[in-house]
Amino acid sequence: MSVAELDVKQIGSKVATASEPFRRILEQMHRVIVGQDELLHRMLVGLLSRGHLLVEGVPGLAKTMAVACLARAIDTKFQRLQFTPDLLPADLIGTLIYRASDGVFVAQKGPIFANIILADEINRAPAKVQSALLEAMQERQVTIGKETFKLDEPFHVLATQNPIEQEGTYPLPEAQVDRFMMKVVVDYPTKEEERRILDRMAVTNPVMAITPVLSPREIRAAHEVVDEIYMDDKIKDYIVDIVLATREPATYKIPIAEWIEYGASPRATLALTLGAKATAFLAGRGYVTPQDVKTIAMDVLRHRIIVTYEAEAEEKTSEHVVKAVLEHVAVP
Repeated sequence: MSVAELDVKQIGSKVATASEPFRRILEQMHRVIVGQDELLHRMLVGLLSRGHLLVEGVPGLAKTMAVACLARAIDTKFQRLQFTPDLLPADLIGTLIYRASDGVFVAQKGPIFANIILADEINRAPAKVQSALLEAMQERQVTIGKETFKLDEPFHVLATQNPIEQEGTYPLPEAQVDRFMMKVVVDYPTKEEERRILDRMAVTNPVMAITPVLSPREIRAAHEVVDEIYMDDKIKDYIVDIVLATREPATYKIPIAEWIEYGASPRATLALTLGAKATAFLAGRGYVTPQDVKTIAMDVLRHRIIVTYEAEAEEKTSEHVVKAVLEHVAVP
């Protein structure tokens, strides 16, 4: 056995132990949530990668409940922020309060100072509030007056938005959307899942019997294990090829150049790498496979590709671009 193989085996043993509580989190969440396997998986991938999620879906698909279940399964601080048009940045990050006893201004921290943040209907708040949240997501710190405060780890933002209501909303600019590691699109349940939802939830007081199985300390330790997961150079090249193919499809002989206005940014390369490692971690493996990359590629790339007017006229979306790229880029 070579040194590299021995290292991978040791990492695999470490991953098997560290990933077990995360599989128990999935079990806990499935006590309440029917189906939505993809959403729950991506939530854990984001948590393990220190990345934030934008969740899009019509009302009633348990987006908010899924985030609440994740928060309950972790012994940590959780804040739900209902975004509205009259919300101010100070309502989110905090403000300075005058203390009459000694005549000084002191920082009053806002609800952003939590470990898991649910930004409900983020596109209902004006640009100033969106920017305040996205700055905190990027810098992982908040400035109130002249003081700068570090946000506690883990700091995980899950923002939801409704795709069918446009009146009274403030769409997120493309540059800000790029700060989300993944955009997960939640679809309707299947007929069988709908029936199970009826059986489980059609009562006046549904039970949310979820037991905390993980602490912030264990999540921080899991981050270190995820960083150790082995990724072969061929997998790294595969990730770079996928991202470059969204910018220069002709180089990879993909006939979609007229669909693409802008391709994915370097943030996509980093997100694909970390997301693939987190996917391998959740599978209990100490190494990354091409399928790990493919599993999360759509969610990492769909919001980072801007299509042309020609593509819109042909009813082609960024998802069509990602599918074409994954079909044509050679798998190692």
